[in-house]
Amino acid sequence: MGASQTRTEHEYQDLVDKTGFSVEQIKNLHKRFQQLSGNEETISREDLDSIPALANNPIKKQIVEAFFDKRNQRENEAGSFEEIGFEQFLMVMSHFIPPTLKTTEEEKEAMRKEKLRFLFNMHDTDNDGTITLEEYRKVVEELLSKSGSIGQEAAKAIADAAMLEVASTNVPHMGPDEFYEGITFEHFEQILKGLEMESRMHIRFLDVDTTTMRCGKSKSNS
Repeated sequence: MGASQTRTEHEYQDLVDKTGFSVEQIKNLHKRFQQLSGNEETISREDLDSIPALANNPIKKQIVEAFFDKRNQRENEAGSFEEIGFEQFLMVMSHFIPPTLKTTEEEKEAMRKEKLRFLFNMHDTDNDGTITLEEYRKVVEELLSKSGSIGQEAAKAIADAAMLEVASTNVPHMGPDEFYEGITFEHFEQILKGLEMESRMHIRFLDVDTTTMRCGKSKSNS
């Protein structure tokens, strides 16, 4: 049977409890999942690769991989999936839920930490708990070189300088012969400490407004 099979209210409630989405939001996201998968039970990297809005995104590869990264399933597993089902798709999407007026400060802090961990995982590609210079350089090079206004060598130099700046901030008394292994999650939290991201981390390429989880073009200008 395809992914269009009817879900029971019990199954919906189970997904509500696991993800924090409402039943209506889950139904809207299921429609989008069906579109992406062609009414199959799972979606593959190829399904996400073919999304037009992702075509020119400089970190397209990292975004797609995030959906198949087991670390983003909140089960403390490492590795990646070949394909993911709807529940796994929902678990990844739940990282983008914005806080509401009812969200407590403690819950907001937990949401922020989860979003930061999600972003950290996108760049810690070898899952060793550290964003190395090589991983950081790749991201910066892709962001800068694909803008068309800067060459790859210049992008590499900027990436190296940026990592050196991070190193001097995180390890201010590092000796000249010491090697900075990379950005740990704790360092990553410090770097983004002043950034308000609880309500700004959105996902638009799926043609879903993450503030409402409705399919279709968002009417907001943000």
